[in-house]
Amino acid sequence: MDNLLQLQNGFKAFGSRRLFERASFAVNEGEHVGVIGPNGAGKTTLFKILTGEEDLDSGQVICACNLKLGYLSQQEDWNTGEIVESYVSPASAILPIWETKRLAKNLGLEQWHFSQKLTALSGGLRMRVKLLRLMAQQPNLMLLDEPTNYLDLESVIAVEKFLQGFEGAFLLISHDREFLHRTTDHTLEIESGEMTKYNGNIEDYFEQKQLLQIQLQARAFSLAEKQKQILDFVSRFGAKATKARQAQSRLKLLDKMESIEIKALPVRAKIKIPAPAREGRLVLTTHNLSLGYGEKEILKNIQLQLARGDHLAVVGYNGAGKTTLLKALAGRLEPLSGLISHGYEASFAYFAQDVTEELDALNTTYTVQKALEKKAHRTVLPQEIFDLAGALLFSGDDLKKPISVLSGGERSRVALGQVLLQKASCLLLDEPTNHLDFDTVEALTQALGAYPGSVVVVSHDRGFIRRVGTKILEINNGQIGVYPGTYDEYVWSIQKGAYATLNTENDRKKLKADLRVQARVGDSFKQIGKFNYKDQKKNLDRKIRQLDSTIARLDRKLSAHHDEIARLNRELSNPAAHLAPQASSAMISEMGRLQNEVLSLESEWLRCVEEKDLALKELEGMVSN
Repeated sequence: MDNLLQLQNGFKAFGSRRLFERASFAVNEGEHVGVIGPNGAGKTTLFKILTGEEDLDSGQVICACNLKLGYLSQQEDWNTGEIVESYVSPASAILPIWETKRLAKNLGLEQWHFSQKLTALSGGLRMRVKLLRLMAQQPNLMLLDEPTNYLDLESVIAVEKFLQGFEGAFLLISHDREFLHRTTDHTLEIESGEMTKYNGNIEDYFEQKQLLQIQLQARAFSLAEKQKQILDFVSRFGAKATKARQAQSRLKLLDKMESIEIKALPVRAKIKIPAPAREGRLVLTTHNLSLGYGEKEILKNIQLQLARGDHLAVVGYNGAGKTTLLKALAGRLEPLSGLISHGYEASFAYFAQDVTEELDALNTTYTVQKALEKKAHRTVLPQEIFDLAGALLFSGDDLKKPISVLSGGERSRVALGQVLLQKASCLLLDEPTNHLDFDTVEALTQALGAYPGSVVVVSHDRGFIRRVGTKILEINNGQIGVYPGTYDEYVWSIQKGAYATLNTENDRKKLKADLRVQARVGDSFKQIGKFNYKDQKKNLDRKIRQLDSTIARLDRKLSAHHDEIARLNRELSNPAAHLAPQASSAMISEMGRLQNEVLSLESEWLRCVEEKDLALKELEGMVSN
């Protein structure tokens, strides 16, 4: 497999801040590489360097002679009055327009889209058109910068399927963990000025990072033990003439010993959202609500009741009216007709996609800390503000930064912090995970899941929605209703294109039943008929015996693994063993493998014990009855 592009010893700084230092990596033909790293690590800057928009301070980018580079940036770069057909067939296009139109079907674009103005399309369709224009240039390496931001689920799935089938290579910046998992086979980590490329997708990356940490810790422990033994020897015998030469020799050995720097795994942020100041049982009710702009009606006859603790995930195509609904609930949009009634002392905090524009970026004395304090509820303690700021990656001197010098992603995090500190009865969140890194998204997911107040959220991040939303509110053809199924069932229906054809409640119930049947394929169905006590007792007895046997086998394996880990640790710590570097490395790798197996075996052991306890309780219940 040939290299398409290499970065060698790249160095890039902005003032006193070093972005990259001795950074190197390569992209080979056909590789699908996810690019990850904390906000501000330099991911977008890397893309600009590779395209020639930015220059390295030192180092070089080496391109293959057959490289055809395509760049999909976050910024819209089209003429707003242009129609789709002229936009996707620029002078740089290699594919003829008829071939481009044929390729458009893979992105869910139809023939009639080509006669539309770009401004008439939803954000999701625009992204697909941008990707199609890129494909018309026939690149063999694409640079894709956050292509799923602000896309609806249908568009995310369309882009996902397209990338899965793309035969060329690409570098993909994304904070959407599930999207990366489904589309990439390598991971490029940008962290602390360094770049490291890992085989495998994002889940493989996290496993490898943890294993590498275990191996380095084992090696460092071994070296620390050796160093302690040498220092003990010198301390005891250094003053004795007969041992002085040996003591000096061992001190020289100590100087020559390698030093291992163990980089801590990224600190997982933990967000604690202050509980609502006041909560009534009912937060909000709508009565025959119609919403729109001017004479254009977007949503009609909305009947919605939001109770304390409800977590609603709002889903639907781009342009369906998700943002319109949140704006109205937040009081930012007057209804065309109907009423919105608020519960007793209910309060609302709204995070909008354009909320960063409301930050006072021109005032150089308006800092991150002041911005958070300004919106925080009067009962929020200063320490709570500092804790939340730290979880959103603002700590120490970062709190004193003026809003005017922050990047778009940093301003978005400040705005999110302002919303979370208001102690609102209901949080209205429109795409809150954009511009957040993995750890912050995970922290926000857990915090919202535990939030005792109400939440109404719109997001393209499937993992986030799946864990935060307890009810699915679906917008379709101007109507709003609770989706008759789980979020996974909704995603499945979008993937199959099934839900778009459902017109009646009976159709939806039938789909729900079909989906549940599919989910049970391969499961054992309970026999329908008269309950047979003897057969049931016999089955439980057999199950308990099998579990006992499995638990005993797992105990033996765990004991053997612990003994082997202890033996390897003793050998690595033994200075008399004189191990070759290759042997030490092999032993460290084996320790890492065994420790991973121990974790897996312990998890399996715990599952079997819990399953046995349940079976015993069921058996006891049968006997007592």
